[in-house]
Amino acid sequence: MCRHTAWLGTPRTLTSLLHDPPHSLLRQAWEPRRMLHGRINADGFGAGWYVPEIRREPARYRRAVPIWTDASFASLAGVISSGCVLAAVRNATVGMPVEETSTAPYTDGRHLLSHNGRVDLTVPMRMLRGVRGTPVPDSRCDSALLAAVVWQRLAAGTHLADAVADVVVAAGSRDGAARLNLLVTNGSQIVATTWGETLSYRVSVAGEDVGVEVASEPSDDGDGWIDLDDRRLLVADTRNVIISSLI
Repeated sequence: MCRHTAWLGTPRTLTSLLHDPPHSLLRQAWEPRRMLHGRINADGFGAGWYVPEIRREPARYRRAVPIWTDASFASLAGVISSGCVLAAVRNATVGMPVEETSTAPYTDGRHLLSHNGRVDLTVPMRMLRGVRGTPVPDSRCDSALLAAVVWQRLAAGTHLADAVADVVVAAGSRDGAARLNLLVTNGSQIVATTWGETLSYRVSVAGEDVGVEVASEPSDDGDGWIDLDDRRLLVADTRNVIISSLI
């Protein structure tokens, strides 16, 4: 049910993050190694990145086609560099539309969010109902609705990590079969959850690339990757990674 990854640290090209590693997100689109539900991620892909010296809001590129079919993105990725990137490849939940607006990352104009998993549509719809200033979801798919609930919490003044944790726990309590691995960034922090799917992270403190990488599964077989237990919250910046329990 999707693979996603985020990088925060020394600026890197999208190619170096998403294409070059031996088990990159590109390869995970057709050959995921740890995905617990589904076999292939061919229902779209997207990438978002920040260029703070130009504007506060992230840029996004999303398509409703397999990532390996988009030669234009492959060409652009080599000349786009950023210190904060979030990207995903999609395996659509059965019954959900396969279209660009249903593809991560979602944004409220400042944050980027990806959802790896599934949730009953009625759950985020009920969480959104009756709240003043409810944001309009990108799509009627489960992930876009879940993102809108997070945007709602953030607009109310909740801190990013608390908003993500609150939404995941609340949705999980309403749908016992939900899988709620969220990956969210605001350009200076990464927040992620494990709830029914896999997640790993690696901190790089030496060499040219200093930062933290958070991913559904490791992009290579090198040292340093740490696997998270289920139902955990990860909060990371370029200096610290803090793990706590969601239950």
